[in-house]
Amino acid sequence: MSDAGLYRLLAWLSPGYPVGAFAYSHGVEWAVEEGRVTDAETLCDWIRDLLRHGGGWTDAVVFSHAYDAAEACEPLARLNALALALAPSRERLLETAAQGTAFLKTTTDAWPWPGVEQTAATLKPDVAYPVAVAAAARGHGVPKEAALSAFLHGFAANLTSAGVRLIPLGQTAGQQIIARLEPLVGAVSQQALRAALDDLGGVAILSDIASMRHETQYTRLFRS
Repeated sequence: MSDAGLYRLLAWLSPGYPVGAFAYSHGVEWAVEEGRVTDAETLCDWIRDLLRHGGGWTDAVVFSHAYDAAEACEPLARLNALALALAPSRERLLETAAQGTAFLKTTTDAWPWPGVEQTAATLKPDVAYPVAVAAAARGHGVPKEAALSAFLHGFAANLTSAGVRLIPLGQTAGQQIIARLEPLVGAVSQQALRAALDDLGGVAILSDIASMRHETQYTRLFRS
């Protein structure tokens, strides 16, 4: 991968990129409230299951196929509609659509690529986050394997950050979790690169329930 590709991935998937990722916990807030996630070990296990069997896996498969379809408007639009339909709750739909739409807008303004206007018009009004990032990576010629690994790292890091704030944990404990998840992020990325759309789906049912219960949680710091 070129230095330019690495630079763009670091920028796009940085916590400072203006997609509002810090505002979403993917249901972790409810899991902490209910005592299901209480320390670094249970937080790591929760994120590990999401990467293998939940939203992390689904997003990875969508990302892989969106990257391949990024230059064909109709297939990309169908894939985006599928990605939005797979959201199991109102808040999870908000999570992916708000981040994806913000990502595409910011990247169109700051990091345009040939054909981005057509891509944006094809995907409006709501863009699933993995579809938006995959389309930008393809448009800039960033290799799919590297882009997907970076995307999954961002997914794991954001949920770790949410847990650090909610439980709470120290920053070192958070980094230890991210380090422990490194082999799994690589493995899931490789599996998703080979996966067909028929492989979409998961069994992280408690995470889906958490996102639904979070909608009526009395005290909330996060939007999901």
